Amino acid sequence: MPPTDASADTGPSAPAPAGTGTEDTLDLRLPDELLTLLRPDDPGPGRRRPADDAGDDLLDTVAGWAPATTPLGAFRLVPVHLARDRDLISRWMNDPAVAAFWELAGPASVTEDHLRAQLDGDGRSVPCLGVLDTTPMSYFEIYRADLDPLARYYPARPHDTGVHLLIGGVTDRGRGVGSTLLRAVSDLVLDHRPHCARVVAEPDLRNTPSVSAFLSAGFRFSAELDLPDKRAALMIRDRTLRHLL
Repeated sequence: MPPTDASADTGPSAPAPAGTGTEDTLDLRLPDELLTLLRPDDPGPGRRRPADDAGDDLLDTVAGWAPATTPLGAFRLVPVHLARDRDLISRWMNDPAVAAFWELAGPASVTEDHLRAQLDGDGRSVPCLGVLDTTPMSYFEIYRADLDPLARYYPARPHDTGVHLLIGGVTDRGRGVGSTLLRAVSDLVLDHRPHCARVVAEPDLRNTPSVSAFLSAGFRFSAELDLPDKRAALMIRDRTLRHLL
């Protein structure tokens, strides 16, 4: 459950509970059905994939998802390449409006460590640039909420998929941009993950613009969650309601 909440326009996340150290995933055995999703070239037990190779089979290969058509233009998720994207994402993380919720301000190595923890993992969280037409302008984390520490705090269902978001540029914040992107990304999740019935998020309750953006994007408020470092709003977008909200 990476540290997040978006910029002033959107954003979610929650740190791991006290007593878990720096771990950001649950220590659990993956079900056999999930193990079968591993690539044939999976590096095997005890070995990690290279940091710039997003091993995202647990999320139905985010790298292959088609672009979404939005009122703002063509939008797509591009899995992070560490050498290419670290400095840009670090610059965004040092924006005070972003740092207030993500808490990743500082040298580029801070952002690198955060990204590498996901890129070197088993694919249950995939960091991505949000590219509008040809311009990288946002950062997303698409993650398996049912395999994340977040699952300890709400009644998770198999294949629940979580979303964290920040908008990079100040000029892209507000004006409904966050809501548009959240709707597009949650649609991409539901379109490309047939076993996922719900997209979830947990923005800080204090981040009113973020909660509002999720509501405008078709999410519903489900509950308040007492997470280790914040009180969060559990936001859910249901597959069955996606065309109604």
